[in-house]
Amino acid sequence: MTTDASPSPAHGSAKHLYQRHQAVLPDWLAVYYADPIELTHGEGRHVWDAEGNKYLDFFGGILTTMTAHALPEVTKAVSEQAGRIIHSSTLYLNRPMVDLAERIAKLSGIPDARVFFTTSGTEANDTALLLATAYRRSNQILAMRNSYHGRSFTSVGITGNKGWSPTSLSPLQTLYVHGGVRTRGPYADLDDAGFIAACVADLEDLLGHVRPPAALIAEPIQGVGGFTAPPDGLYAAFREVLQERGILWIADEVQTGWGRTGDNFWGWQAHGQNGPPDILTFAKGIGNGMSIGGVVARAEVMNCLDSNSISTFGGTQITMAAGLANLTYLLEHDLQGNARRVGGLLIERLRAIAAQLPGVREVRGRGLMIGIELVKPGTDQADPDGAAAVLEAAREGGLLIGKGGGHNTSVLRIAPPLSLTVAEAEEGAAILERALRSTQF
Repeated sequence: MTTDASPSPAHGSAKHLYQRHQAVLPDWLAVYYADPIELTHGEGRHVWDAEGNKYLDFFGGILTTMTAHALPEVTKAVSEQAGRIIHSSTLYLNRPMVDLAERIAKLSGIPDARVFFTTSGTEANDTALLLATAYRRSNQILAMRNSYHGRSFTSVGITGNKGWSPTSLSPLQTLYVHGGVRTRGPYADLDDAGFIAACVADLEDLLGHVRPPAALIAEPIQGVGGFTAPPDGLYAAFREVLQERGILWIADEVQTGWGRTGDNFWGWQAHGQNGPPDILTFAKGIGNGMSIGGVVARAEVMNCLDSNSISTFGGTQITMAAGLANLTYLLEHDLQGNARRVGGLLIERLRAIAAQLPGVREVRGRGLMIGIELVKPGTDQADPDGAAAVLEAAREGGLLIGKGGGHNTSVLRIAPPLSLTVAEAEEGAAILERALRSTQF
């Protein structure tokens, strides 16, 4: 890491702050690093901690700082909106909310789309499940193994990753489907066509034993699950089976949306041969750090609720102003194209590094959404301790990354802001290589 001349805040050390954190916040509130750091400011693709250390940010606040830290266009939009009105709730007409909804509806690919704004991806997925179960009059949900959809009671109940599902209690009956993880599980040895055929056959067999579910919810690329993905076309094949039975498809685009995957603006478009999803959920990157989530659905699905509802904070003016400015910047600067180009170079660089390291099982991903799965050398056994060690070593080298995975958190997650430069990609790869080599690899 490098040390900047910026002074530290006069509020005590990070160690003291962590002691205060532990005294008043839940034990289950995860914090990175043996000695947690306090990030105080950022610019572009870099952030600084309270001690003045500078880091290249390859995780963006969990895929949330989508364009850049302290992006002037977003900062200006937030400041100007704050000088007019910050909030009014959905009980009043809201021009920034309508403006952003119009743009998202058009970009979604869903015909006759309606948009409802929330404050998080969790709440967006909750809303999507409410819509699907009300529309279909069924409390059965299909979800993918190794999936993650949020931390609310409902979304935890459909999450297929036990590390992020603290209770089996749920208002929904969840049925888990094969296919989200290409390189593990009973169909891993098949080629792509065989893998898809086997997963479809499994889905059809499952549906033959249960009453028709309301919907399938799926992340096109599983985020917390370790950036795993099925072959392109799997969800299109699923969609055909679902459409025959009237079952809805919910695409959870909380992590994959807005061009992060490079090849497509939405993750579902890699599986769009049978049309767009019935419901799409989004959050994270659209606000560039401001709290925005939302749901897009065709009108008949969105309008199926027969009681009143509002959102106190969903769609509030200041977050909508940030979202509009951020989306405009992303489109005008073709950050999707940048994710494709720079992400492609970064993936190839990381694969070249991994080829020399027996502890790296796989480098996978698309665009600027990259996972490095670690195993104990000479085995196929997940290595969460190794992943934790690399995370620490990367921080020491001046690079912030994430981790995840359904097999004991043994996947390093890389998801920088989409404005990442080639030079920064090379710098991050070099730091990561040193971190990998400095551990047991």
